[in-house]
Amino acid sequence: MNQMEAARKGKATPEMEFVSRTEAVPVEKIVEGVRAGRMVVPSSTLRELKRPCGIGEGLRAKVNANIGTSPDESDLTTELCKLRVAIQAGTDTVMDLSTGGNLREIRKAIVSECDVPLGSVPVYEIAVDSARSGKQIADVTGDEMLAAVELHAGDGIDFVTVHCGVTLSVMEMAKKARRVTDVVSRGGAILLEWMHANKKENPFYSRYDDLLDIARKYDLTLSLGDGMRPGSLADANDTAQFGELLVIGELVRRARSADVQVIVEGPGHVPIHLVEANVALEKTTCDGAPFYVLGPLVTDVAPGYDHIVGAIGGALAAAKGADFLCYVTPSEHLRLPSVEDVRVGVIASRIAGHAADVARGVPGAAEWDRSISEARRALDWKKELSMAIDPERAESLRASSPPRDPELCTMCSDFCAMKKSSPVFRNKS
Repeated sequence: MNQMEAARKGKATPEMEFVSRTEAVPVEKIVEGVRAGRMVVPSSTLRELKRPCGIGEGLRAKVNANIGTSPDESDLTTELCKLRVAIQAGTDTVMDLSTGGNLREIRKAIVSECDVPLGSVPVYEIAVDSARSGKQIADVTGDEMLAAVELHAGDGIDFVTVHCGVTLSVMEMAKKARRVTDVVSRGGAILLEWMHANKKENPFYSRYDDLLDIARKYDLTLSLGDGMRPGSLADANDTAQFGELLVIGELVRRARSADVQVIVEGPGHVPIHLVEANVALEKTTCDGAPFYVLGPLVTDVAPGYDHIVGAIGGALAAAKGADFLCYVTPSEHLRLPSVEDVRVGVIASRIAGHAADVARGVPGAAEWDRSISEARRALDWKKELSMAIDPERAESLRASSPPRDPELCTMCSDFCAMKKSSPVFRNKS
């Protein structure tokens, strides 16, 4: 029995009970959320997760960290180090986006070490295998595409990105849109190439029922990829982006009817004043399905600082109802992320998610801020540092500039406002 089948029968799975405890949300609410499709609990039937998580309405905003090799840089040891660092930094999920080296060996190694939900993008492996065998992507069959999804599911992957909404009609919309950056989704571009060459419909759309059969068999959560997401502010909110979203809305409803958990991926590069509308449109079009956003990135001018750009957009998107933030690292648009980039990216997105949780009144969010502020007022450095979202960095910065008075810091020193004002408030009559 998969998560949605259990929820439809009013039963809480062990994973739902774990989410209930860690989120301080009644388990009945988790069961109802999964039943209605407003929450998902990604969890393959082939492995037991030590840290399952719930994604969706009323829950804490979750963060995903992407790792994985490329044709230029492929080192399994490094990717496993990224995995450990991402989990240590507090990511809720991880995705393996490898396109270099022995993809299955890499995936199996990551699966064996990953104790949080793990995602992948099977169409990447299709493209890599085609190139290595000397075939054109156009020569790949629909059967081979579905077989790649089942291969990943059989290896214990918990959720997969599948670009089912990239249809022939949406492709024509994209052509007419005259975009600045065309298509920036790798999966979307691979499928566009296949469709353009074969003059046939995307197999992930035309054979969606077969895809659902695979997903139901392994309790594989489908992340409906945004192959037409805007890659620049100038392309945001165009007909191709929204045309794909309308298709995805239809696919969400079909997945739910088949007892398959589903989330919806979103933009992308979006001006800050359009972020709220994007979230509202997804929630309306997709009947409240959990929304998974890349960033969003609210300006195009900050290569090297896109983790900050993504955190700005992510905080706003999550405050307005997005549920799942795909981290962005400082290396976005520039190179394969380093181990340190992964850590920084996770922390930046966690900050964004937490800021949104406070705004949304998620249980425990504002209490965390209050507790650390009380420690700060009391000049209780040990407690304050231990409660930081990144205690290691906070402790390192303080230690790098030791004050004369250990009760203070070198910013204000003897002029510490809280120390000076404390007697005034402590002795109120």
